[in-house]
Amino acid sequence: MECSKRSWLSALVLVSLCCLANTTDITHDGRAIKINGERRIIISGAIHYPRSTPEMWPDLLRKAKEGGLDTIETYIFWNGHEPRRREYYFEGNYDVIRFFKEIQNAGLYAILRIGPYVCAEWDYGGVPAWLRKIPGMEFRTNNQQWKDEMANFTTLIVDMIKKERLFAPQGGPIILAQIENEYEYAMVPGDAGKEYIKWCAKFAESLNVGLPWIMCQQSDAPQPMINTCNNYYCDNFTPNNPNSPKFWTENWLGWFKHWGDPDPHRPAEDLAFAVARFYQSKGTLQNYYMYHGGTNFGRTPGGPYITTSYDYDAPLDEYGNIKQPKWGHLKELHAALKLMEKSLTYGEVNNTDFGNGVAATKFSYNATVSGCFLSNANQYFDATLEYQGTKYFLPAWSVSILPDCKQEVYNTARVTTQTSIMVKKPNKADDEASDLKWSWRSETLGSSVRGLGGNFTENKLLEQITTAVDESDYLWYMTSVDITHKQEMTLRVSTTGHVLHAFVNGQLVGSQYGRNGNLAFVFEQTAKFKAGKNHISLLSVTVGLKNIGQHYELDPAGIVGGPVQLIGGNITIDLSTNAWSYKIGLDGEKTKVYLDNPDHKWFSGMIPTQRPFTWYKTTFETPLGLDPVVVDLLGMGKGAAWVNGNSIGRFWPNYTASADGCNGCDYRGTYSSEKCQTGCGEPSQRWYHVPRSFLKPGEPNTLVLFEEAGGDPAQVDFQTVTVGTACSTAEPGKTLNLSCQGGRTISNIDFASLGDPKGTCGSYQKGGCESDELYSLISEECVGKESCSIQIGENLLGKGNCSNTSSKSLVVQATC
Repeated sequence: MECSKRSWLSALVLVSLCCLANTTDITHDGRAIKINGERRIIISGAIHYPRSTPEMWPDLLRKAKEGGLDTIETYIFWNGHEPRRREYYFEGNYDVIRFFKEIQNAGLYAILRIGPYVCAEWDYGGVPAWLRKIPGMEFRTNNQQWKDEMANFTTLIVDMIKKERLFAPQGGPIILAQIENEYEYAMVPGDAGKEYIKWCAKFAESLNVGLPWIMCQQSDAPQPMINTCNNYYCDNFTPNNPNSPKFWTENWLGWFKHWGDPDPHRPAEDLAFAVARFYQSKGTLQNYYMYHGGTNFGRTPGGPYITTSYDYDAPLDEYGNIKQPKWGHLKELHAALKLMEKSLTYGEVNNTDFGNGVAATKFSYNATVSGCFLSNANQYFDATLEYQGTKYFLPAWSVSILPDCKQEVYNTARVTTQTSIMVKKPNKADDEASDLKWSWRSETLGSSVRGLGGNFTENKLLEQITTAVDESDYLWYMTSVDITHKQEMTLRVSTTGHVLHAFVNGQLVGSQYGRNGNLAFVFEQTAKFKAGKNHISLLSVTVGLKNIGQHYELDPAGIVGGPVQLIGGNITIDLSTNAWSYKIGLDGEKTKVYLDNPDHKWFSGMIPTQRPFTWYKTTFETPLGLDPVVVDLLGMGKGAAWVNGNSIGRFWPNYTASADGCNGCDYRGTYSSEKCQTGCGEPSQRWYHVPRSFLKPGEPNTLVLFEEAGGDPAQVDFQTVTVGTACSTAEPGKTLNLSCQGGRTISNIDFASLGDPKGTCGSYQKGGCESDELYSLISEECVGKESCSIQIGENLLGKGNCSNTSSKSLVVQATC
């Protein structure tokens, strides 16, 4: 027995020693985060686990690491994990523990932003709507009910992570944690807001995670909280305490999108400029928001009116494809910065201002190690700078990086990585018919439009969020009114939004939705009323709940207070204090029509179109290959979609983006989300992501659409997304690289030139130095391969059909 005990104790000691050997000490000083005592620069990127699928995570993380990231940041989404009070969900794409383990498996660090308010263009800012039902509740202030619920959830998350040993001092990947989020944007005035922030700091410290805590966008964050910057540019940011390093928690490398807006883009040149300027100004941690934006599945978009796509113009697009040139240009930047890590974290800093926006910064670590930044912040004029005996050309709005203060290895304005033009390819599944075969069924409206089936009755018009508790987008307001004689009357409804469908005596009399940011509106429609009892049913619809602002939870939705009136001649009947019955959700939601259940009756034959409140169903084969899958919903109106019972989100392709605002793009000068837009006058979102993990290879898949406004499924089509055209440029002595994706090979060289051809990728025109010999040489090297690399040497420089090619770049365009 004694021998067994000694063996057990020996084993325990060995396990303990093993755990200690794998622990990581995380501290900081006023310069940088310190990992095991060493100052480090951190290059991080946001990937939100619920906006992709577990099957996608390893590939996303691999591409992030290959792109030069060392850290992944994510929020924790409270309303996804606690949809009802004390009912928790951590499965599927909400399996945050699995996500952090995947990060660790990829050899990356992690930043845990608990919040638990997150903003993130997420429904209600990530806060559960059921909190509104708690008496006395006020969000995000010195309110005991809020602090109790916030503490309960935050402690739950921390305890789960501790149990799985995922904090760095336990041997896990998490090196930083965040409490609250951008509170400065919503801070309650007076003492309540200040006391709340102090409480947050004390509460965070009491959790004993063994890590530094951050508060982003909070200039008065109390010590030991590290206050951080969120913006397009953070080079001018200064922490509020000399013991806090300069951290940039959200570098907005694109922007989100509303229904009705064009697509925002941030040029790679400007993004790289912002990053380089940040590290030049003694920044040591920056996080891209987002590195992969992903998809707002289900009813998760906030806003209101945030689209299902959360692409964010990120280096990894909504589907997980590498977006070039942004991904590659940043990868080269990250490599250049890592060459200077010692200088950036330990070096003595010397700044020289040459005037007109031109400056040099030297980080001197010791007599042999130093690194330099040369910057030109003038957005109009290029500059030639003589620095330490050497001349350097600095394009306008650019930064050059010299890891040894001698040789330039990178300039933010010179993009030499591949540019990829993505295309949609038809579904090539075996035996796939050219047209999908549809069946249909009507949404069961009968009881609702006759005022029956209400869950409860009130003599007032209620606010929608507190009534439906975000269980559905849909809330029925139902009442009846006696009219003395048959007549036409105007139904007038004042609503705070977002969409309204009005029924009188079972007939749809009209629909309306808020536009251009004006979510509240007055609905007016003439309808026929009969003598005697008339039923009025109003279906109010939300399109995502507000996610930002001071006391944003008090912004109403639905027909709260009204008034609802009937107007006929000189008579106005106010129905606002009538007996109103309320019913949450649609019948099809409750019976889960979107599941492939044989008990649900569907009709085939003639398919009705442009008919509101109609369900459509079809089957399709899984597209071949590995490329991401999308469904084209052009022709549909507004509604929601499911594939094999999995929600792929809301759709609204007939909401067209504004025709104005797409006026080209110049990377130079301060960026804003309206600066570089595309897609004006086109559907706000036409294609919707279908993750391959939702599909069943080798057997039929089911697509179900709920059409709320009226549409035609005839044009619905499944496609794959891949690189269609690849272009690349390289200077003499450099290497030109081209690649396709998903196992596809280069099928043709479309263009090859030495010089300065006109046009851009996809539309080059001859005007440089082209020749058949040059074209043949590159074709031989690249065609039939998934990727190719070409060294730009004398053998190529002599192939151009003109003189003086020795200083010319090679430009190639290929078809995948």
